[in-house]
Amino acid sequence: MRGVIQISSPIKFGTDGWRGIIAQDFTFDNVRICAQAAANHLKQTGLASRGLVIGYDTRFASEDFAQAAAEVVAANGIKVYLCSKATPTPVISYGVPARRAGGAIIITASHNPPRWNGFKYKSEDGASAPTEVITELEKHIGDINTSGQMNQMPLAKALEQGLVEYIDLNPVYLKKIASLIDLNELGDRLGRAGLKIVVDPMYGAGAGYFRMLLGDQAIKLIEINSECNPTFPGMQQPEPIASNLTRLSAKVVATKASVGIATDGDADRLGIIDEKGNFITQLQVFALLALYLLEIRGQRGAIVKTLTTTNMLYRLGKLFNVPVYETAVGFKYVAPIMLSENALIGGEESGGYGFRGHVPERDALLAGLYFLDLMVKTGKTPSQLLEYLYSKVGPHYYHRVDIEFPEDERPRITNRLRESHPRSIDRVKLVMKDTLDGFRFTLADNSWLLIRFSGTEPLLRVYAESDSQARVERLLELGKKLAGV
Repeated sequence: MRGVIQISSPIKFGTDGWRGIIAQDFTFDNVRICAQAAANHLKQTGLASRGLVIGYDTRFASEDFAQAAAEVVAANGIKVYLCSKATPTPVISYGVPARRAGGAIIITASHNPPRWNGFKYKSEDGASAPTEVITELEKHIGDINTSGQMNQMPLAKALEQGLVEYIDLNPVYLKKIASLIDLNELGDRLGRAGLKIVVDPMYGAGAGYFRMLLGDQAIKLIEINSECNPTFPGMQQPEPIASNLTRLSAKVVATKASVGIATDGDADRLGIIDEKGNFITQLQVFALLALYLLEIRGQRGAIVKTLTTTNMLYRLGKLFNVPVYETAVGFKYVAPIMLSENALIGGEESGGYGFRGHVPERDALLAGLYFLDLMVKTGKTPSQLLEYLYSKVGPHYYHRVDIEFPEDERPRITNRLRESHPRSIDRVKLVMKDTLDGFRFTLADNSWLLIRFSGTEPLLRVYAESDSQARVERLLELGKKLAGV
């Protein structure tokens, strides 16, 4: 069946897919247009015969949006592998090469507040679609909007004709993870060590996965916020940062747990709470995971970081004689370098980390398992691990503030930052200002301040890393003044 459809608002893909407010921007019509664009892309690139995986998270109506996308793709004669339940993004991402599919659509807004949903597109290798693919998708979207033509068929008919097949990707994902880390050994070590783990999936798609991966061995594992609740009560949004993990922190302290592990709404971002209830920043976790692979596992390979992540990685690169590559924000920039350099690890400030031997994409579940393995193999608590890291690279502290702003203020803020050329910041000489992604100010003592617009939300983000938390807070305040907000 061919229908005429009119786009209700502009669709623009950011650092990781297109996101919009449900019923205002993120509508069934717009999702169908995106799905038709994906179908056109598959046909244009010769990948249509391989089919398309479609998955979704626990957000409001995500399953319904996924089914709407499946009806469009199937109507184009392309086989759809539709997840039978809410599934983490890394599981769906791995499902693409596991099924040898041409790509994947994932209905998720990841860490955004409850009223948002989103449309992610994964390439045939399971990675976030690179810029050239996104450009093609947006071109197809424009063409569809102009012509108003798209294909659609009822889901029941698509199932009957075999154009849609329900799938459970957990078995193939579990097998893949077991090839990267000995899950039985990890479970045994955790049990023998008597470590107590509190897991917070933040009402998202990661609920139940650590228990599934670690098995039914004698592991003391407590899970909170595991029910499906798309309002994400008790948190501003399902993003694993300190302000949203107060309940996890309190639970770790109350139960005298060894560690708290959080995953965001679609389980591609990781958050860690130490045994004292303190949040370990994403930059610290990234450095600890790199140290784990380099020192504990004895592996060697490049490190790929976005510019918002820590300078500790450069220190580790020198210490272990491995190269470090830097990119703009977005795993779509990290993944190609991971592939071309066979990188050991790639990561973002957001808490998303990818690993060699896996899909070049963020996986909070595997990252969490690696962090647990680091704990049991060193016999150290999370706070002790941080001290050990600092003994090698020196103390590094970090924070980020997000500022809402009227959209019509964007040009003023941009011009103000472009024209700002301070000789020093916080009484330390400025040695470099660059615009790789936003406006970054690097100081003579290796501290840095970055101001950039979010690629997924209407926010201005201000980041800083320095040798003390007090200096970080001063830099953030000075950053807000530079931006005039």
